[in-house]
Amino acid sequence: MGKYFGTDGIRGKAYDFLTFELAFSLGKALSILENDILIIGRDTRESGEMLVDAIKQGAKVSGIDVLDIGIVPTPKLSYISEEMKALGVIVTASHNPYQDNGIKIFDSGIKIFLEKEHLIEQTIDGLICPKMPNKVGQDLPMISHQKIYENLYEGLLTPTDYRIGLDMANGATFETAKLIFNHITNNLFTMGDTPDGKNINVLCGSTHPGQLSWEVTNRKLDFGFAFDGDGDRVLMVGKDGRLYDGDMLIYATALYLKERGHLENNTVVLTKMSNLGIIKALKNKGIHVVQTDVGDKYVLEEMNQHHYVIGGENSGHIINRTILETGDGVLNAVFLVNIFREWNTTIEEICKDITFYPDRMVNLRNIDKSLVKHPEVLKVIEEVKGHLQDDGFVIVRPSGTEPMIRVSVSAKSIDTVEMCIDMIVSTLEKLNREEERSDQS
Repeated sequence: MGKYFGTDGIRGKAYDFLTFELAFSLGKALSILENDILIIGRDTRESGEMLVDAIKQGAKVSGIDVLDIGIVPTPKLSYISEEMKALGVIVTASHNPYQDNGIKIFDSGIKIFLEKEHLIEQTIDGLICPKMPNKVGQDLPMISHQKIYENLYEGLLTPTDYRIGLDMANGATFETAKLIFNHITNNLFTMGDTPDGKNINVLCGSTHPGQLSWEVTNRKLDFGFAFDGDGDRVLMVGKDGRLYDGDMLIYATALYLKERGHLENNTVVLTKMSNLGIIKALKNKGIHVVQTDVGDKYVLEEMNQHHYVIGGENSGHIINRTILETGDGVLNAVFLVNIFREWNTTIEEICKDITFYPDRMVNLRNIDKSLVKHPEVLKVIEEVKGHLQDDGFVIVRPSGTEPMIRVSVSAKSIDTVEMCIDMIVSTLEKLNREEERSDQS
């Protein structure tokens, strides 16, 4: 990670780390990417307007013309950036609470990575000085960006009789998702669509799908979709209220692509967090599985290197390159609706052959994240791995976007899962207490 950029753009507390000054400097530094048009958007956080204003001012000082398209999902901003061959900036902290915010940067639709991030950081710090602009940038007139975005849905917006629920997390999809799904059904039921600047992801959306589950079962809906704050993730709730995570939705999509002859190299890319039941079910269908480290950038790198077309994470970040080069929660949801319609089936029927291994994830907050590399922790992890062998997994990693350590274990029995979790968590908590006592003395 760099000085400002983390694992997914710049992210931190608004008005604290992410200040007007930093955002203004970043806007100025965008000139190092040598593109004189910037498309900018944001999610619904109250700090978004301040950060967008700062980035716009900085960009225009550097001679960049700016088109502000308002509140939009990240994948929509990315697609508009690609279509216009422009820089793209989305101000969002995705699934984080409203006090956080972030900045993600795209270049002609492609999220920038380490080399370009480093150039921007050096420019912000004055180590690189771009050439002086010969003009001041201007605000560009608004375009019909929804119409451009809907080009992605060509052939997918077929009317149905499905009764569908949507939870927009009071986030960036609160308008876009409804506009799209109104093409598909007259029986649309929505929630999480009244953002107030502070309620993004609050007991709603993909991080809290319980309310959607209640709505689906009590309103007797066919299914529902829950998106995250910036719209690049999707989870699904079935008719009986059961939650279907990203891995299950990837499984359904992969089976469909395989039948259509579109599953390149007959391979799906998942992460090391994926349930072993999903992996075995895919293999039983004759589909090869490649696993990467956790993080959509690692999934995308693997897909790019070997020309795979489907991959993602159980969090709901799904990359289906037969429709788009990046994860789009709304687009993937519509794609799934078309699978159910075309096959005349349900998510329950598609996933009936999957036997899931018990798993559990614990989020340890307010803990020293460097402890994941402590020799005592590494020793316990190796002991757990030795016990699980090939019938489970253990992952202990610091969050890239929040101050916490995540401990995940899957095994054949829930008793084994609990035992392994307790071994690791108790070790981490003990070491953290020892550090705190040492700091106090």
